[in-house]
Amino acid sequence: MEHRLCSGSWVPVTGLVICLLLCACVVDLVLAQIRYSIPEELDHGAFVGNIAEDLGLDVAKLSARRFRIVSGAKRQYLEVNLENGILFVNEKIDREELCERSPSCFLHLQVVIENPLELYRVEVEILDVNDNSPSFPWAEFNLDITESAAPGSRFPLESAQDQDVGTNSLRSYQLSTNQHFVLNIQTRNDGSKFAELVLDTPLDREQQKRHEMVLTAFDGGSPERSGTALITITVLDANDNVPVFDRSVYRSSLVENAPRGTLVLKLNATDLDEGSNGEVTYAFSGHAPLKVRELFSVDPYMGEIRVKGVVDYEKASVYELYVQAKDRGPSAVAVHSKVLVDILDVNDNAPEVILTSVSTPVQEDAPPGTVIAVISVMDRDSGENGNVDCQIPNNVPFQLHSSFKNYYTLVTSEHLDRETMSEFNITLTARDLGSPSLSTRKTILVQVSDINDNPPRFSQPSYTVYVTENNAPGASICSVSAFDPDSNQNAYLSYSILEGQIQGMPVSTYVSINSDNGNIYALRSFDYEQLRNFQILVQAQDAGFPPLASNVTVNVFVLDQNDNAPVIVSPLPKNGTVATEVVPRSVDAGYLIAKITALDADAGQNSRLSYQVLQATDPGLFSVALYTGEIRTIRRLVEKDATRQRLVILIKDNGQPPLSATASIVLTVVDSVPESLSDFGDLTLSPKPPSNLALYLIVSLSTVSLSISWVAIDCVFSWHSPSAIQGATGRVQPRAARRGNIRGTKIADNHVWNRAQFRSASCNNYEAPKESEVPPPSQTKLPPGRGQGKMVHWQQTTLAHKSRILVWVTADCFAPVYAPFPSGDKIGGFSPLRPTRGLPHRCTPLPSPQLASAKQAATPQPRYRIPPLASSTLCTQGISSYQQQMRVGQWPEMSSEIRSPRGSD
Repeated sequence: MEHRLCSGSWVPVTGLVICLLLCACVVDLVLAQIRYSIPEELDHGAFVGNIAEDLGLDVAKLSARRFRIVSGAKRQYLEVNLENGILFVNEKIDREELCERSPSCFLHLQVVIENPLELYRVEVEILDVNDNSPSFPWAEFNLDITESAAPGSRFPLESAQDQDVGTNSLRSYQLSTNQHFVLNIQTRNDGSKFAELVLDTPLDREQQKRHEMVLTAFDGGSPERSGTALITITVLDANDNVPVFDRSVYRSSLVENAPRGTLVLKLNATDLDEGSNGEVTYAFSGHAPLKVRELFSVDPYMGEIRVKGVVDYEKASVYELYVQAKDRGPSAVAVHSKVLVDILDVNDNAPEVILTSVSTPVQEDAPPGTVIAVISVMDRDSGENGNVDCQIPNNVPFQLHSSFKNYYTLVTSEHLDRETMSEFNITLTARDLGSPSLSTRKTILVQVSDINDNPPRFSQPSYTVYVTENNAPGASICSVSAFDPDSNQNAYLSYSILEGQIQGMPVSTYVSINSDNGNIYALRSFDYEQLRNFQILVQAQDAGFPPLASNVTVNVFVLDQNDNAPVIVSPLPKNGTVATEVVPRSVDAGYLIAKITALDADAGQNSRLSYQVLQATDPGLFSVALYTGEIRTIRRLVEKDATRQRLVILIKDNGQPPLSATASIVLTVVDSVPESLSDFGDLTLSPKPPSNLALYLIVSLSTVSLSISWVAIDCVFSWHSPSAIQGATGRVQPRAARRGNIRGTKIADNHVWNRAQFRSASCNNYEAPKESEVPPPSQTKLPPGRGQGKMVHWQQTTLAHKSRILVWVTADCFAPVYAPFPSGDKIGGFSPLRPTRGLPHRCTPLPSPQLASAKQAATPQPRYRIPPLASSTLCTQGISSYQQQMRVGQWPEMSSEIRSPRGSD
């Protein structure tokens, strides 16, 4: 056996294998082509070549890289051992079956390796072995020869056939020893050999009527093989001329798929004899193959060869027809000729598309140029009919590259997006160049695998939730949902609440979330009066790697329920007894006796209060205003009216169901009351410091929408040296109140307010506290926007006095409130309350210290004025009157003036 390199030189090697590595054939993905040569008829497991070594591949990675071979043959003749990379015979190969009598025979293989994708071409040449002996179409030939045949007469014999090719094919004939005949071997134009029997000595029928001899055919193989046939010659009387063909070899062309009955050609043979001895008949020779007899027919009298079956160029491009002619006389001798029929190709075969390798699914982040599939095409037609062009649609993100003759690679042309298109059905059209052209379509399904490239998206940019207070802990308050366009784990979402604080407490103590479905649950019962709204930040995170997340804000608003009954603010009972008021007997109808002031911690309609008399000693004597709580006389008092009148006032809110409270007040009817001083200016402060003085100041503000804000200031102070404001004017700068802070100022140590202004006359003396008993200054700071609904205790202490301010804030919309306190040291102070939002409106107090009604408060005005105090029922010495103006402007710049009644104003 020999091994030939690309240079064409021949190098002897041991074994039966020829391996040729063609490195010049590198085109695109086809990295190399190798060729092996093996003889046919090898047993299973026979060594063909070490394909891994010849290709320079790592044997250990063959399985991991999915090494495989693809063959176009119907059987898997060859296989590769992935453990050692050896190509071996998987099934015995019969060259004559695979390639018939073709001069060359090849098995074409494709080697496909992935990760990365590589393609190699392998050609395995199947060498012929002398495994077929020559054979004659008949085991016995019968010839009738007349005795008049002259020496030298030739009698053609049917040729033997050998399925082998090359040197193993038919080479010569030999005739057994006899007295009358010799053998003459002839060679046709195509190189085939046939034998003629030549009469050497005359025959004598009378001496011997029958002659037998053996014809042997030999091939050129080693060892030599042969086949024999018996020739029996019967000596007849003379018919001394045989037919003669006008050609030794006929040749004709025929278009494949020609219809049945198509004339191929007409034979012509003549016989010089007359009569029946000169009438010629035609037929196929005895060794004409069965395939030829199925496709063609010969008219015995006309000599016309016509199409009988379906002629296919792809099965055979040329047919050899062996025909004979003989006359109809006695002792007729047949003469033979050969007809070559060339089959002309027509474009009757559509291209075939074979997916050699498909790498799917492909990740959506695969870079452009990623190989998706290796495709091979073939067309069994020839010439232009067999040239194939492949195309795919332009509207897909893929391209088709021609990597080798009849091989294509399908690659990505741009980045893919699974969320836009998760799979592609790519129609590959293979079209030949015949006329008319034929085409084949093949659909390639390319699936796109997901990567985690999309964060979750919430169904809303933010969520607003309304929850009624007093909810049950564990109740669901809302649900958030998000969508992730990715798939599988990349789209699996889990929900969580991000860390944060609500009123200084972790948000996780207020709400929780179901990580699977986004349901949010309250962990506690909310109280509108403590917490009106809060925000939580919910995060949705997918399960991809790395995970992606998105956040959304959930605004939770707590809705008020009527869960707070009204609270009586004034009048307050003294020392556990019922509140009392003094009523002069001389008052007229409509006289204001007292005012019931109550507070409801709820909001809206739940805090709107109404007043009505529940019980009265004399129901016809006193009435209470429905919404203000003012107690007035219905008529003038007479002598027969009891001096002690007891009223029980029912205070009821407007909630559903309504809640209520009662206030009891005892009215003492007196004949006269002390005269009130009409002018504070006539008073002078005593040089002797009085005893302790208790001062109660209540400022109430009614808002437009039935909201109420209360400020109760209980000031207990003492002083050490007398002083007075004698016509002096002091500028007072209030402290700037920041949002969320409630600040107070000190109260002057030597001025008092007339409590009769508030219809509550009460003076109590206390001794001044010792300095060691004075508590240190302190301040409570409220979180921004969280001032409503809380009771705040604030204390500030100076060396000379102590003040305590109690603040209730129930309105979520009210104007700034200032409690002014004139100061003996010419430094006044304010106790400002800054609301959540202010209303720019005008407040014009009534003669009593009530603030303006809602109607009066509707018109904006930059100032509001507190008129002089009424000069009645002084608890002690003090200023007779004062007038204070407050500018309503920018909050940090507000100021006030305190002027003495003897001043310029």
